[in-house]
Amino acid sequence: MPSLMSDGGVPDARCQLCGKTAVGPCARCRTPVCGDCCELTAGGATSFAICLTCVKHGGRSLTPAYRGLVLWIGAIILGLAAIAGLVVVATRR
Repeated sequence: MPSLMSDGGVPDARCQLCGKTAVGPCARCRTPVCGDCCELTAGGATSFAICLTCVKHGGRSLTPAYRGLVLWIGAIILGLAAIAGLVVVATRR
């Protein structure tokens, strides 16, 4: 539970880059950032804010993360298809 301020309110989160009041987390590293220290992603169904540190290290797109997820799900589907194929071959005998 967050600590309460003297007036009973919850303290504001601070930007990890400049110390201003944060408006939300970075979509990649989840650190709180202010509006001046982030860039919005291009495209997609919705916009995400990415901190300037993540922009320097990996660009402003979330495509690599989605590509990894799709490849991982594809590997699971191929594995299940292989198991189904083995079951079909085993039951034909």
